[in-house]
Amino acid sequence: MSFIEAFQKELADESKETHRMLAIVPADKMDWQPHPKSMTIKALSTHLADIASWISAILDQDEWDLAKAEEPVDCKNAEDLLKKFDKGLSRSQEALSHASDAVLQKRWLLRAGDDVYLDIEKWEAIRHAFGQNAHHRAQLGVFLRLLDIPIPGPYGPSADEMAMMAAEEQS
Repeated sequence: MSFIEAFQKELADESKETHRMLAIVPADKMDWQPHPKSMTIKALSTHLADIASWISAILDQDEWDLAKAEEPVDCKNAEDLLKKFDKGLSRSQEALSHASDAVLQKRWLLRAGDDVYLDIEKWEAIRHAFGQNAHHRAQLGVFLRLLDIPIPGPYGPSADEMAMMAAEEQS
């Protein structure tokens, strides 16, 4: 299996779980945040939905300048989040389908003007995107759990799903 094929498989697997989390974001809680220093659910879930497009940005460009980044799409509900996510996912799947392992060794920069945050090879940047996806998906899970919204487990049943299964067995 090539690195590209491994990234394609991981993207397919992880995107299913991210899709499940974004689908349950409540429109009436978009401005909620657990702490003044925390993002709102809207900011966090919009950021999570955007991560799906990062792989295409990494493969198609040699740098990403945050100082020139477009304003994020205003997602007002789960439907908007899923549209944004699916569009970015489609672009990344397409980029991976045309990429080769050789491109993964090229340098890639993440910057904001003159400030360089990352100067790494493209394969490392893609791994970073997967890490960011897992991190922010888990963060969203905590936000939703604090609002007492049942969450899905990404790699097996969550405590919420276990409780539902136990209740079904008892009835």
